[in-house]
Formats: sequence, structure tokens, C-alpha cells
Amino acid sequence: MSGSMQELKFGVFLSPIHSNKTNPTLALHRDIALVQRLEQLGFDEFWVGEHHSTGWEYVSSPEVFLAHAAARTSRIKLCAGVVSLPYHHPFNVAERFVLLDHLARGRVVLGVGPGALPYDAEAIGVNPSQTRPMMEESVEAILALLRGERVSVKTDWFELDRAALQLLPANPNGLEIAIAATVTPNGPRLAGRLGASLLSMNATQQAGFNVLAEHWSIMEEQATRYSTEVNRSAWRMVGPMHIAETEEQALRDVEKGLEEWAYYNGSVSTLPILPTSGKLNDSWAHTLVDSGFAVVGTPEQAVAQINRLQQQAGGFGTYLMWAHDWANPAATARSYELFATEVMPQFKKSSQSLVDAEAWALQRKPDLIPSVLAAREKARQQFEAERAADPIERP
Repeated sequence: MSGSMQELKFGVFLSPIHSNKTNPTLALHRDIALVQRLEQLGFDEFWVGEHHSTGWEYVSSPEVFLAHAAARTSRIKLCAGVVSLPYHHPFNVAERFVLLDHLARGRVVLGVGPGALPYDAEAIGVNPSQTRPMMEESVEAILALLRGERVSVKTDWFELDRAALQLLPANPNGLEIAIAATVTPNGPRLAGRLGASLLSMNATQQAGFNVLAEHWSIMEEQATRYSTEVNRSAWRMVGPMHIAETEEQALRDVEKGLEEWAYYNGSVSTLPILPTSGKLNDSWAHTLVDSGFAVVGTPEQAVAQINRLQQQAGGFGTYLMWAHDWANPAATARSYELFATEVMPQFKKSSQSLVDAEAWALQRKPDLIPSVLAAREKARQQFEAERAADPIERP
């Protein structure tokens, strides 16, 4: 494998971020078609988020979207990335995702977080400063319910009175829970304490990249303290890419769409996504590439980015391409195809065995060619001898 520390899985993380000038019905159905295409291309996972405002991110219910996708796929994992737990009663979250898990035949991952946009919290009367402790209270209750326990708990925002799920997850091992992490230690601290998976949302941003090793150290520290288990193979990292046959082509592809994406993230969203340095050479693409946040280039550059993450983190399990509309649909589809055919195989053992087989053939060729040529010459001579011994008379 191409410098990787372990075999990787791959997926796509869809916020989604679609321009509010785009037909939303068309955009949503393109997203469903994307899930189907990703499954055909061999991707392992598909993630979709929850948002309620801003006019650009309008999947308000990941489980509804994923249920629609479940009916049109059979293998790819379907993952909520993420459910904003302070916006829901934990019993409802647990019930809905267990139902989805059965409909999808055990292919569901429940990603959880405190909520990304303060506009969402404000709309339903949730204090943004309280969302993190609310999330922790909620996920603890959800995990107990998923274990089949009868739960009684009273907080200042929800209550459970001897509550139990009548239907448990489809998988006997339970429903996987992934905790979102950004730059602060909150995500890995909670994931390690609960023995949950870690979803590093800011893995390629400079600030997030710098703390990857620290985050896993916190995971292991908390797992030791609370006697839980954590595994790097369940660690997922998110980062944006657009690839084409040449770097020049990739840069041309994203010229318009990346400007719109940058407008949303810089002027509408409250998340600090864009580098503060601004445009480099009058181009957001150059800025994002120069900062290490994104790949806008070739499959080889995509491989290098994943290897860079592996080295920085010390190993992880799944790389998630952050979906976007930087390019038109045809160029975007080509980017996913190139990633599947030229990037993913670099991190698969099955592909490495093919490389090893070629290397063995090249090594043996100098020794085997003389014997092959000798065998051909011997066959020719034998035929000539047979023909001379029993000639055919021609009229």
C-alpha cells in the first residue's frame, strides 16, 4: 500500500452545501443518486448532516434522507453526520435510528454532535452555550437505551421514566455511535470515555490537523480511565478534494463553484472554515491547497494528502471526502470515479497483491525468457523434423 499504515476504508461526507440558487428538489435527488453511484464505485460509507437554517444546508432529518437511500442501495453504510442531540429528545433519536437500522439491514452509524449553527439553536430556543453538556447528557441516555436498559433520568431539558426501547438494533453488536470532533478536546474526551468512534470533522484544516495526534492520545487516556475500548480502525477523518486528470483541469473545474462555497462559509455560516489569509493569487482554490485543507489536483496529490494524514495521526480507519458543488455535475462525477479507480486501490491490500505479482513477474522474467524462447525453438525444430520424415507429395 502507498505508504499507508493500515488498509483504509473510504466514504463521502455530505453536509450538504448547495447554493440557494439551485433547485432544491433537484439537488436532493442528485444527492440520492450520488449515494447509489458511490456504492457502485466501491465506497464504504455515506454520511449526511442535519441543519435547519441558512438556506444552503437543508437536510433537516438525516434519518429520513438515509431511509430513502436505504431503499436504493444494498451494501454501503448509511451514517448520520451528525444528529444535533440538543434539538431532540434522546428517546426519539434512539427509536428512530434503531428503526432505520432495521430498514437498512444493519448498515447504520449514528454520528452525534452539539449542533454546528447557532441559527438552528436560536430558532428552537436552545442556548448555544449549553449545547455541549446537553449533548453529553443525551448520548449517555441513548447508549443506555441501545444496550437494552430501562432508563430513568431527569435533567433540566428532558426526562426518562423507566424508559426502554421495544426494538433493539439489528446488529447483535449494537448500533455504532460516532462523536464529532473539531479542534477542541471535547470530542475525543467524550468518545474515549464512552468507548465511541471518533469523527474528526476538521482533519485537514491547519488547526485540526495539528491536534490529530493529541486527540488520539486523549481517546486512549480516557479509555484507560473509564475502562472502555477505542480502536483506530473506527476513527474517521473528513477533508475536501476535487481531482481530475491534470492539476490545471481540476483548477478550471472549480473556478465558479468554489467561489460560491467560499461565500457561504465566509459570509453566511458561522463555522471558521476558510483560512484567514484570504485568497492566494486571487483564488480560493490556491488558498485551500496551500493551507493543506483541500486537494484540487490529481489522484497522486490525493494519495499524498491521505498519506500526510496517516503520518500526522499515527493511523486511522476511514477517509471521508467532504462532498461539495465546486465543479459541475459531470466533472464532480469524474472526480469520484478517479478517486475510486486510482486513489482507493493505493490503500487496499487486494491491490497491493497485484502490485506484488507484477514485481515478481518482472523479477523472474530475465530467467524465464530464455527457457520460453528455447521451448519455442524446440517446438519449431520438432515440427520441421516431423515434416521432413513424412513429406506430403504435392501435385
